[in-house]
Amino acid sequence: MVAQLYSMGIYGMDAFPVEVEADLSSGLPSFEMVGLPDAAVKESRDRVRAAMKNCGYKFPVSRITVNLAPADKKKEGTLYDLPLLVALLKASGQLAADLSGSVFLGELSLNGEARPVRGVLPMVMEAKKRGFRGCFVPRENAAEGAVVEGIRVYPVADVPSLLAHLTGAKPLSPAAAGEPGPGAPGPAPDFSDVRGQAQARRALEIAAAGMHNALLIGPPGSGKSMLARRLPSILPEMTFEETIETTKIHSIAGTLPPGVSLIRTRPFRAPHHTISPAGLAGGGTIPHPGEISLAHNGVLFLDELPEFSRAAMEVLRQPVENGRVTISRVGGTVSYPCSAMFVAAMNPCPCGYFGHPTRRCVCTPQAVSRYLSRVSGPLLDRLDLHVEVPPVEFEELDSAEKAESSAAIRARVDAARAIQNERFRGTGISCNARITPDRLREFCPMKEKSRLLLKAAFEKLGLSARAYDRVLKVCRTIADLDGSEAILPRHVAEAVQYRTLDRKYWAREL
Repeated sequence: MVAQLYSMGIYGMDAFPVEVEADLSSGLPSFEMVGLPDAAVKESRDRVRAAMKNCGYKFPVSRITVNLAPADKKKEGTLYDLPLLVALLKASGQLAADLSGSVFLGELSLNGEARPVRGVLPMVMEAKKRGFRGCFVPRENAAEGAVVEGIRVYPVADVPSLLAHLTGAKPLSPAAAGEPGPGAPGPAPDFSDVRGQAQARRALEIAAAGMHNALLIGPPGSGKSMLARRLPSILPEMTFEETIETTKIHSIAGTLPPGVSLIRTRPFRAPHHTISPAGLAGGGTIPHPGEISLAHNGVLFLDELPEFSRAAMEVLRQPVENGRVTISRVGGTVSYPCSAMFVAAMNPCPCGYFGHPTRRCVCTPQAVSRYLSRVSGPLLDRLDLHVEVPPVEFEELDSAEKAESSAAIRARVDAARAIQNERFRGTGISCNARITPDRLREFCPMKEKSRLLLKAAFEKLGLSARAYDRVLKVCRTIADLDGSEAILPRHVAEAVQYRTLDRKYWAREL
């Protein structure tokens, strides 16, 4: 007898339906699984056998053939345990139920409990698009799947409760998308905790207003990491579309906290400097999202930038430019979105005190040069703002006066973003940092004095064409914060000062 039901698979950001077919025939007892299953899928036979026995059902003693169609697509993960068990019960006559119009997803423990799996949100979205009426998922994944309207998502605790629903003995109630659970990330720390650093705070405000990349350079203990970690607190609220896309990526990667239906706060990812290029960009036989994509619509922060491997840093160049990362493997090519703010922090030398006003640097000129040369020119060129973070004076640290809060800064950022949203309506451009080269002149009108000032800076600093574009975009953001339609000389002067540090540190003669 053959039983058929549906599950789902996932490849990159896209889900696809998987038809699970189970056939029981006469012959020596065996269990064959076809349809390009990976090792985790093949191991499901042992989990299913134990779960059936421990839930009071008989595992069929016959020649069992299971096909996962389409057979030309690789299947991976543990999500086929639940559909496989239901298909075997149906094929062996131990379950009499109508399984049409339903999708089954979930891993099983040996005693029949349902365990959470990755990628439930995009799979439920695809199931709804394909016309399925119901989706059975592990209880921990139910809040995530219930975000999708137009399809009933049933939380499954264990095999007995699922079978009781299918037979009509005890129906399950569809899950509802709830509020953020206890695993949801809390609010970001506040800028009011930061003492001093007025210029760095201003630079990060500009970065947040236009979604620009930034480099913070300064001695140890000056507050570079502290500033960067407070950046999400001044970024605008995510739109619903951004929330869905961000949640999909984290669902696919398996990093969505339990009980969380949607990621409503902008991600902040700060990988350690020992991370591999594949860890940043993503990888695997079927490529999974890396840190670049997990920071989508948020902030990717690389602390101690020169300590990252050269290969890992250079992996960032194309994704930072294009907002997407493409990973090619023998089995195919996957593209993930990675439109995030890239913020890096570093010391000016190995000891950290080159240029310090009171502490002497103990590094040789050659050591300083080698240290700085770990960060390539092309990567520096993609960082819109280069910000020096000097040591904080004692008077600023000891002051009882409270610094400006994130809420006050965010109000100005939101006002600048509102101007951008109106300007870019219907163009597909989300913010100033994403203005395409062909629209720069249209969206960045300049007064003649502003143009002459930018020309002088371009020639004196030897800026590249890419750096020119990025300076112009920063000018546009500063003008938006100032409420000005045209870019004025003072906007150009401020933007240019954020492109001089690479000349101070990287272009100096040793």
